[in-house]
Amino acid sequence: MKQALTEKALLTILVIDDHESVLAGTVNVLQKRYPDAEFITAVNAKNALNQISCLQPDLIVMDLSIPDTSGMTARPDIGVQLLRTLMKNYPHLNIVVQSANVRTLVRIRPDIDSHKGGFTVADKSLSTQEMLTRVDWALQGLTHTKDIKGIHSVLEVKPEWLRVLALAFEEGLQDKTIAERMCISERMVRHYWSKLQDALNVYPEEGKNIRIQTEMQAREEGLID
Repeated sequence: MKQALTEKALLTILVIDDHESVLAGTVNVLQKRYPDAEFITAVNAKNALNQISCLQPDLIVMDLSIPDTSGMTARPDIGVQLLRTLMKNYPHLNIVVQSANVRTLVRIRPDIDSHKGGFTVADKSLSTQEMLTRVDWALQGLTHTKDIKGIHSVLEVKPEWLRVLALAFEEGLQDKTIAERMCISERMVRHYWSKLQDALNVYPEEGKNIRIQTEMQAREEGLID
């Protein structure tokens, strides 16, 4: 993970929302958590793409219902298309979707599953603390899509995720050795862990070891013996 993500003073965060009061409120909340971060804002998809291209932020926090350009009507599908573009062009960008329209994200599940950066979802009905937790997880490179209704209606686990499980819990290997055995990078192994944990509804909890929780849930689901 980039050094920038361990030093808040170096963070650059882009907040995207077409409602001025909501935009200001989100920035204010984030500034309290990351007081030394640099904040930039965008009010439409075109503006956001320009900002990202020029400034390469570490994290974006975005609403889905935004206009394409100034003067146009805000629609959730515009935000969804922006996400598709961002995940294609910036595969390691950390993303938080803060929206009342999170159910529309089920349309781009394959893109979310393939995305290598952090990707979390925060329905606008969540408390401030819950939203900030999603932001923290995204900066850690984690995936959290539990709020998207129906996205995991049937447990789907990719073969490479099962391979990681087997090597870790049946052969007792650590990530470095797993990467060597699978001929991939350690970063990709961590990416597989994040996607697997999201599918299993396993997320960081105070006082609990997330790998142990992952093993327990994987055994309960029958993914490993």
